[in-house]
Amino acid sequence: MAAGGFCKLPNGTVVVALNLPSPAPGEAGGVRVLVHARNRARALTRLRNLGLRAIYLRGNTAPPTPDEITAVLHHPDGLIWRTAPDNAVDTPVGAPELWHPIRALLRHRAAPQA
Repeated sequence: MAAGGFCKLPNGTVVVALNLPSPAPGEAGGVRVLVHARNRARALTRLRNLGLRAIYLRGNTAPPTPDEITAVLHHPDGLIWRTAPDNAVDTPVGAPELWHPIRALLRHRAAPQA
């Protein structure tokens, strides 16, 4: 895993952020996944239960930003993703990518390859 981190909220829950490789084989880049859960272990379990088996959180090198925390707290599932911005090439300031529900990522992973 390239980067990940967590932030403990005042109510005791945590938001975990993980940068994962792209779900599509042969596709460059990656995705940033955010999970809201009672604790770090439960957040990782939620991802593993969705089929993302090799998920580990080592360290706190890329914790979620305040904007990311707000996004995941306002989503009913508490589990969202978007493409991870490249360090060299980021999205323009006026057009940030929207967050997607995790179902869209899993659908993207299961799409047949032509």
